[in-house]
Amino acid sequence: MSQMLQIYGQLREMVLSLDLGPGERLTERWLETRFDGSRTPIRAALLRLEAEELVLRDGRNWMVAPIDLGEIAALAEFREPLETAAVRLACARATDSNLDTVAALLDSCRADVPREAWHQAGTDFHVELARLSGNPFLLKAVRGVMTRLARARWLEVLTEASREQAWTEHWRILAHIRQRLPEQAAREAAAHVCATRDRLVRSLDEDRRGLRARGFAVVGQHVGRHLVGQRSP
Repeated sequence: MSQMLQIYGQLREMVLSLDLGPGERLTERWLETRFDGSRTPIRAALLRLEAEELVLRDGRNWMVAPIDLGEIAALAEFREPLETAAVRLACARATDSNLDTVAALLDSCRADVPREAWHQAGTDFHVELARLSGNPFLLKAVRGVMTRLARARWLEVLTEASREQAWTEHWRILAHIRQRLPEQAAREAAAHVCATRDRLVRSLDEDRRGLRARGFAVVGQHVGRHLVGQRSP
């Protein structure tokens, strides 16, 4: 693997896991020291992350992209038809063995497991259902959406109550797929997407001051039931 890809992979993981907080400034000099790399592969890695909108240019330097409340709302609008289509197809195409695997994934989420495991299992649940649709385009799109939501979802799984609620909603979706009830599964999937959006926006909007105190940048306005995206210059 090239040095650029190694740096890109490590830096991307640091951004998605909030090891580098939203809004945090990045200098090429610091990155060269941190990754023991030269400027050329560092810049190439940053350009790749910029294309994914995970980092932004900040004058001569860079910054981790803020979490955008407006983007979370837009992703929910995009995500709902994807996931309802995926579960309808999974009802017809997934085998009982496939669904046993998904159930085992949910069973791995116990009260004593770390928050990181809940976060990963939640992502894997949605990606696996998209895989079971048998449609590679749905799979790619759902995987991309879950990546975009990764940083916000780290904050959502902060409390036991929110983790338990998401876990319960996942089980409802899976139960309808097991019963081969596509419309019921689709309704549960749509409700879960909306509930996740509301949990994310509420937790981020209400805790904006606390997040900023921790150095995290959250942009966008929550106005009633609508969201207005507002990117930093």
